[in-house]
Amino acid sequence: MPVLTDLLTLTGVALLVFVVAALVQAVTGFGSVLAAVPGLLLVTDPARAVVAATAVSLVLTAGVALRERAYVDRRDSLLLTLTGIIGMPVGLVLLAVADERLLTAGIAVVMLILVLLMAVMPKVGRRGLPVAGIVSGGLLTSTGMNGPPLVMVLIDREPRRYRATLQAVFAGQDLVAVAAFLVLGHIDVEVLLLALGGVAGLPVGWRLGDAVFHRVSPARLRPLVMGTLVVSAAAVLVSSLV
Repeated sequence: MPVLTDLLTLTGVALLVFVVAALVQAVTGFGSVLAAVPGLLLVTDPARAVVAATAVSLVLTAGVALRERAYVDRRDSLLLTLTGIIGMPVGLVLLAVADERLLTAGIAVVMLILVLLMAVMPKVGRRGLPVAGIVSGGLLTSTGMNGPPLVMVLIDREPRRYRATLQAVFAGQDLVAVAAFLVLGHIDVEVLLLALGGVAGLPVGWRLGDAVFHRVSPARLRPLVMGTLVVSAAAVLVSSLV
């Protein structure tokens, strides 16, 4: 049955993709969508890939934030979540009307700028939280890639607090974004199948990545995160030119 084969392909690819994506998220605190979307594009279109990746990210980040809630900076996570909601409508408009290649290239440039800022500004401080929240919200609903600005303002914290707070913000923003996608009709059977397969791959990927995370010293975490951002930006830029 071709239909059954297609369904199994969607869920199988998503499962494998999110084993890798969850591993990346566990080690660096972010990047599950950055890692997942290119793989999902093998079996679906960009809009569905973003929606499915965001839905799976909600399951992943909510679970981690709940388990590691003792390390979450609740005040800052709430501020970043609320300001992120302000930026989400702009992202939804961009998702609907913007040229896909130009939008993708713009995201890559923004990521590289953020890496540069992280290099020259080791500690941003709480004053940068509202701006980071707004930018992350716009990026989330347009591309699913809301991590870079949040990483920039949280990376100077103790590693477990950095990762746990980041997951709490992701969970809050993802919840609002998924609700918006649902209301606007972006969630269909194909997206649900991709999300189902993705959720199945999360436990293995997170356990593998978490084991690596606890072996990374605080001094090495920042360079590792910056390197991941640079590689991700390069991959996004290349994809926009292909």
